[in-house]
Amino acid sequence: MSEDHVSRPSRSASTNPLRVSFEFFPPKTAELEPVLWEAIQRLAPLEPDFVTVTYGAGGSTRAHTLGSLDRIVQETGLHAAGHLTCVGATREDVNNVVRSYQKAGVRHIVALRGDPQGGVGERYVPHPEGYATTADLIRGIRAIGDFEITVSAYPEKHPESPSIDADIDVLKAKIDAGATRAITQFFFDNELYFRYMDRALARGVTIPILPGILPVQNFHQTANFAVKTGATIPDWLAKRFEGLDDDPATRRLIAASVAAEQVFDLLDHGISDFHFYTMNRAELTFAICHLLGIRPKLARRAA
Repeated sequence: MSEDHVSRPSRSASTNPLRVSFEFFPPKTAELEPVLWEAIQRLAPLEPDFVTVTYGAGGSTRAHTLGSLDRIVQETGLHAAGHLTCVGATREDVNNVVRSYQKAGVRHIVALRGDPQGGVGERYVPHPEGYATTADLIRGIRAIGDFEITVSAYPEKHPESPSIDADIDVLKAKIDAGATRAITQFFFDNELYFRYMDRALARGVTIPILPGILPVQNFHQTANFAVKTGATIPDWLAKRFEGLDDDPATRRLIAASVAAEQVFDLLDHGISDFHFYTMNRAELTFAICHLLGIRPKLARRAA
C-alpha cells in the first residue's frame, strides 16, 4: 500500500478462496508460554492453511521450537511448519533437527539460511561442516524425507544481495533445490510487492509467493526491526503513529486500520493468500481476518 497506489491500474480480483497462515515464535521462558498459547487458541478456529514456529539465531530456541510444534500438532491438529536455519551448525546437527521434526509429525519446514552469527550487517561465513546456502539446506532436507518446503523472499531484496535480480537468482536456486512456496519479508508499500512479483514472474518463478503482513504492535520496535532487515518504513506510516507513544488504545486502532488497508488493496489486486507475523499477539490478526470475512468455524456453522 502506498499513498498513490490508487493510480495503478487494478488487476483482476482473484476468484480463489481466501487463505491465511500465521507465524508464532517459541517462548523463551515458562512464564511466556501462556502468551503463545492464548494467541494460538484464539487464531486456531480460523482454520489457517498452516502455522509456523520460528527458530532462534543459531538454533538458540531449538528445544522450545520443537516443544511448541509438538504441542500444536498434538493439541490443535493445525498444519504446523517448523523454521530451520543452517547458520553456525554442522550438517549432522541440522539433519537431527529435521529428523526431530519428522518424529513429531511435522512435514513442513521453513528453510532459511539464518543471519550471520555476528548479527545483521556482518559477513556470513558458513560452518565448515555445515550447509553453505539455503539451497544446500533444502537438498539436505529432501534427502531425509518428503517435506513441504517454504522459503523466504524479499520485495526490497535481502540486505546482502547486490540487486533484486541477484536476489531472484537466489530464490530460483532455492526453487530448483525443491522449495514449493515462498513468504516475503514484511513490507508496507504494496507497490514493492507488485513490482517484485512482476520481476519474479518474468524470470520464470511460478511458485506461490505469499505476502508477509506485519500488524504493527509497536511502531518504534517495528521501525528498528525494519532498519536491520532492509525494509522501508514509508513516511505516511510514521505520520499515522505520531504522538501516540502514550496512547496504546489509539495505536491499536491505527494499526488495525493500516493492516486492513494493506490487505484489502492486495485482495483487490488478485492476492488471496496472506501470511501474518503475529508476534504472538492475536488481537490485530484476528480483527483483520474478520474484516476479510474469515470467521471461526463454529461461528460460520451457527450463521
